[in-house]
Amino acid sequence: MDRERHEISRKTRNRPPLIKMILHILEAEVCGPHSLRLTFSDGTRKRVNLLPLLDGPIFEPLRNPAYFARVVIDPVAGTIVWPNEADFAPEALYELQAEGDPTPSDVPEPDSIVAVMV
Repeated sequence: MDRERHEISRKTRNRPPLIKMILHILEAEVCGPHSLRLTFSDGTRKRVNLLPLLDGPIFEPLRNPAYFARVVIDPVAGTIVWPNEADFAPEALYELQAEGDPTPSDVPEPDSIVAVMV
């Protein structure tokens, strides 16, 4: 048994580390004053509230729901960004707790903003 374990250890020691998939945001839809419905490159879809992350001078304008709604997807970085260049890493957004199903007051109006990466 120890010899077998030693053989496995020796075989895996020289392997390169596993490569993690780089996450990108493919779609972002404003669905509340500070909430987005996101679709990630691994197929995960979830609704998240960013208000707890809007701390500091760069994020201050995003506290205004009208400014928050100006979100777009950066096609190069594969994340969301605002006109003042505030952004969040896709991995940070991926780790956020998903919000529950929308209540009637959270359902976006027909003219809601949807950003799609092409």
